Amino acid sequence: MEVVQTARMVLSRVTADDLIAVHEIHSDPRTSVHNPAGPSPDLESSRAMLDLWLADWAERGLGYWAARQTGESRVIGFGGLRRAIVERDEVLNLYYRFRPSAWGHGYALELAQAALHVGEGLGRTVVAVIGDANERSRKVAERAGMRKDRSIPYGGVPSGVYVARPYPALPGRARTM
Repeated sequence: MEVVQTARMVLSRVTADDLIAVHEIHSDPRTSVHNPAGPSPDLESSRAMLDLWLADWAERGLGYWAARQTGESRVIGFGGLRRAIVERDEVLNLYYRFRPSAWGHGYALELAQAALHVGEGLGRTVVAVIGDANERSRKVAERAGMRKDRSIPYGGVPSGVYVARPYPALPGRARTM
């Protein structure tokens, strides 16, 4: 789904115009504490990341969204589903990353629930690979209805593979536009 409306956000397909927001969020050391690669070092690295996301939408019709509060133009985060290979299995990878100013308001959970709803509609296994030290991300995944399936090394970091199978029913919280 290219656009999803949640209770408080509009989640829309990323565009080339999102580059500055991608860089602001992914170059911030606070948002990359648990990223084995660390923060995005420069604008060109952020552009390469965004180009991959744009290619996902163009080639697969699915990818990450830019998250905005309803009625606002500023991007507060990115996330959604992207096809990935995890231990030889093709899955939909759930991802979410928000500006620190958006932390603690439930936006990551709201995005995760919307993404899981979309994944359920596609009939695909949705996973979130979360470093063992990333307690906040783990709590979001668990509150969204995901459960730890197994542990793997991922990017050189001990990580849990959280799986949503089947996805718990959403009480009308997300709808596609």
